[in-house]
Amino acid sequence: MKTRDYDTLSQATNDLSEKGYKDSFTAKNDTITALYAKKEYQPSDLTIDERYRFEGMTNPADQSELFAISANDGTKGTLIMSYSAESSQNRDLIKQIK
Repeated sequence: MKTRDYDTLSQATNDLSEKGYKDSFTAKNDTITALYAKKEYQPSDLTIDERYRFEGMTNPADQSELFAISANDGTKGTLIMSYSAESSQNRDLIKQIK
C-alpha cells in the first residue's frame, strides 16, 4: 500500500482525484456503493490502494481516515470514514476490504 503525507484531508482528496480516484464510495448496511457510477459492491470486490489518517486539530473526535479504493471492474474512488459519533459509514464493512 502506498503512503504519502498530506497536511489536510482536502489536499489528499484532490491529489487522489488527479490520480483517477474520481468516484465517492459509501458503506451502508450490506454493500459499499460508488455514488457516481451507481454500483454496489461487496468488500471482496474492492481493494484499498492507499490509506491516510487525519487527526483533529483540537478534538480527538474529529479524526478521519481516507481510503483510495479500486473495484474489480476498474471503478476507482475514495471513501472517508469519520471517527466521530455522527459517522454514518458501516465501519465493520470497511474493515472487510482487503
